[in-house]
Amino acid sequence: MALALSDIPEDLQLRILSFLSPTEICSFACTSKRFASLCREDRKIWHVMCDRRWGKKTQIQKWGNGRIAYKLLYRTLKRLENLIGFWRLCGRANPADSSPPLVFFEWGSSFVLGSRVLATNDDTYRVRKTPFLVLGISPEGRTENFLDLDGNHRSGVPVDLSELERSSLVPVDVNFMGNGHIMVEENPCFFREEQKSPVCKGSSSGDDDEGSEDVVSEMYTQLANRTSPGGDGRRKRKKERERQARIKWEPEHFIKVSDFSPTLAKPLQGLWKGFCEGRNLELYLVKYDDVGRVICKKVEDLSLSRQTSPVFWTPNHAFIRSPFSVEEELILDSRIHITPLRGEVHEQVISGMLYMNSSYDPGEGRVWLYENGTFGFGFLRDQFITDLKRVALEDGCLADVLDA
Repeated sequence: MALALSDIPEDLQLRILSFLSPTEICSFACTSKRFASLCREDRKIWHVMCDRRWGKKTQIQKWGNGRIAYKLLYRTLKRLENLIGFWRLCGRANPADSSPPLVFFEWGSSFVLGSRVLATNDDTYRVRKTPFLVLGISPEGRTENFLDLDGNHRSGVPVDLSELERSSLVPVDVNFMGNGHIMVEENPCFFREEQKSPVCKGSSSGDDDEGSEDVVSEMYTQLANRTSPGGDGRRKRKKERERQARIKWEPEHFIKVSDFSPTLAKPLQGLWKGFCEGRNLELYLVKYDDVGRVICKKVEDLSLSRQTSPVFWTPNHAFIRSPFSVEEELILDSRIHITPLRGEVHEQVISGMLYMNSSYDPGEGRVWLYENGTFGFGFLRDQFITDLKRVALEDGCLADVLDA
């Protein structure tokens, strides 16, 4: 005999509700006053939902110093969850030095941390992480995002959002423009809003007088601009000059790198790192386009608005499997692998080969796929092979990170 939900003990009802989606919980709350009251159980429903989904990734009790509702926390974490992973700077004419070409977002104890991914140039494949963006929530439930222009805070040490030295950080707004596009812009009003304190009814403090003076000043300015020739234009230019003098960060756009790791069907795609002829470690992004070509570009070039040539591209993505012709074996055997001076040299077993081209003359070359899942490429104009390694591990974490 089936039991009605109202006949089940309340603890079991709450347990069942915690497996529903937020939309389903809201719909269920509309069925009766009793169920509406039941759905307002913040700790027994929303805390369980937060803990089940993010409890192993972050310390949910620490968010907002443990003083915010878990229903609000659920909405916040669900929005921030999309940030986890790699993001690249969108094309811009002259990106600032503080604008990183590649950012890696990960969970912190009570925040989401975005770190710059930089080459160490110490003759190894290691990369360096420096803090770039910290996203959290205040005990009052207000979103708090801070930008570290210089990367002074060490990312290797767990940092509590409430203990950050905010004077050295820039408050910003992170605007989601779809699932794979964000805009980071400075929020000059953050500290002003934070310092605002509610005034009790009937208070006779001097704040009212100050507010009245601001209103009179604003009214006078508007009247003066209407009556003075060119007053409105001068006022706008003055305000723009003042804004430019105060601004510390120009708005920047970032695009999510969703395909940052290779797959069986696309073994070359993703983020890679390797040494160029100048023995500098470079970061590369390899993508498969809609017509079957494979295109490789430097991550740094993708942050520029002007058109930049790819490092190489292939006419198709169908590998030629071994055994190779005698001519191809000679091309491979006569080459020198560009490897870090402090790295170990390993003999790689070739499992496939692609013909590729570049914008250089002559631009013909080869891509060699290794059995360990990595690959290398080289041009016929020289005698080198650039061997690439993955930027990310299979679990999505950053590989070969230099200890802070």
